[in-house]
Amino acid sequence: MTETTAQNTRVVVIGGGYAGVLAANRLQGTPGVAVTLVNPRPEFVERIRLHQLAVGNHDATAAYDTLLGPGVRLLVDGADHIDADIRQVQMISGEVLDYDYLVYAVGSTAGVPGSVPGAAEFAYPLSELEQAQRLRARLQDVPMSAPVVVVGGGLTGIEAAAELAEAGRQVTLVTDVVGASVGAGARRSIVKALTKLGVSIIDGPEILVSGVEADAITLADGNRLPSALTVWTTGFGVPGLAAASGLRTDELGRLLTDETLTSIDDARIVAAGDAASPSGVPLRMSCQSAGPLGVQAANTVLARIAGAEPEVINQAFAGQCVSVGRNAGTVQLCHSDDSPRRIFIGGRTGAFVKEQVCRATLTFLRKEGVKPGSYFWFKGDNRARQLAEAQLETPVGADARSKGNR
Repeated sequence: MTETTAQNTRVVVIGGGYAGVLAANRLQGTPGVAVTLVNPRPEFVERIRLHQLAVGNHDATAAYDTLLGPGVRLLVDGADHIDADIRQVQMISGEVLDYDYLVYAVGSTAGVPGSVPGAAEFAYPLSELEQAQRLRARLQDVPMSAPVVVVGGGLTGIEAAAELAEAGRQVTLVTDVVGASVGAGARRSIVKALTKLGVSIIDGPEILVSGVEADAITLADGNRLPSALTVWTTGFGVPGLAAASGLRTDELGRLLTDETLTSIDDARIVAAGDAASPSGVPLRMSCQSAGPLGVQAANTVLARIAGAEPEVINQAFAGQCVSVGRNAGTVQLCHSDDSPRRIFIGGRTGAFVKEQVCRATLTFLRKEGVKPGSYFWFKGDNRARQLAEAQLETPVGADARSKGNR
């Protein structure tokens, strides 16, 4: 056994998103393990529904007391600093938490559009609860007939443009590629559904936004598009807690770990979700990645408590789901390495499947709280291939670690 046994182990989980909740629920099933979940908001945020919150057809939140197991203590506070040397987390409120193990699951944030003049001032991101609420409030002041521009054609941009158009807005989607992560057939399905809703699409490899104003955006070719409201859906960032605490991160700020999700700086710190960068080769930022990583991070902690060797991560992707309004959607089936298959489901059936996936996500969180160890996920052999390909592109191992922030 390690010096910390299952009879006196304190585990702090920072972050109450998909990864954090599943990690906390998995951990609280072990007798003698005291779990504290730290989150700055008193409610769980369904990030996959924030586009719905923005237009007012879903609140995109769930009560923690319906999701967390009875052995999880919720602390509504923000983590300000991690002192790994003495195993303490300093809270924004001034409270200090001692821990034996720490699960770092702070998630991701919207990419800051600071490189585009005016974007930080006038654009409205849509990756966090407060951003979606701010966008919703702004929409109350924008006439229905006024032009709205959505920048970014990824899944979030597609869903935002569709919801706004279905609500009666005049929407233009500006991007290089619509649905770049899906296959050609699924892309055609998405474009068809967007067009049916009245969304105008300006796309192409040369399409770049060079400036954002209060009432317009400017493209790199000099064209100026009227925009009473600009929604910004490109890019992701990561909270800077790890780097500010002296832990090594990758260039985006994700905590650098080994393949068991253990920090390369401290065996008592384990990462999960969007904020984890195992071997400097992170998985795609998504709810689909976060859940399995949360459970696997918890399993690593439990293995160390038991004095056993933690298992390396093993998970595969199954597909990508995108809603195109409430009555259409596209489900892209994927190979285990996340590359798209030729098979997809579109139209009303796609919308139905997407909605069931969203509902099932909360169901899985609740079930793990009631019966720890019940959560399951797709597994595969794609991780070794992913690491090998990354090594061919750049010396990930030592090089990525040396490039990481401290």
